[in-house]
Amino acid sequence: MSDVLSTPEERFAALVEEFISDSAVTLPLDGSSSNNRFGSSGLRVHHKIFAMLSGGRLVVKLPKARVDALVASGDGERFDPRRDGRLMKEWLSLAPTSEQAWLSLAREARAFVAGQG
Repeated sequence: MSDVLSTPEERFAALVEEFISDSAVTLPLDGSSSNNRFGSSGLRVHHKIFAMLSGGRLVVKLPKARVDALVASGDGERFDPRRDGRLMKEWLSLAPTSEQAWLSLAREARAFVAGQG
């Protein structure tokens, strides 16, 4: 999968395609990322979200130490779902312009969340 697609929605749709053959992964409710409900566009494993598109940004669940490292290196920021400053410690939000590979982070997030189940 190439991360050179033009819009975040296209990048996320390509990400969804990568997980279609994974029988443990539940795809977004409508197969897209257009629904506005929290987590409705989320990829899930064991009924838990591991990756979603929110406000044009890829959001993935990773161990707190990994999120800390990515934030410290400038490769993302902690997810603030309510936009009120209450940051989620195990969720990383990536700007659409991030050079981080969405697929590798989504795979890492899937493995992390599956291990919690």
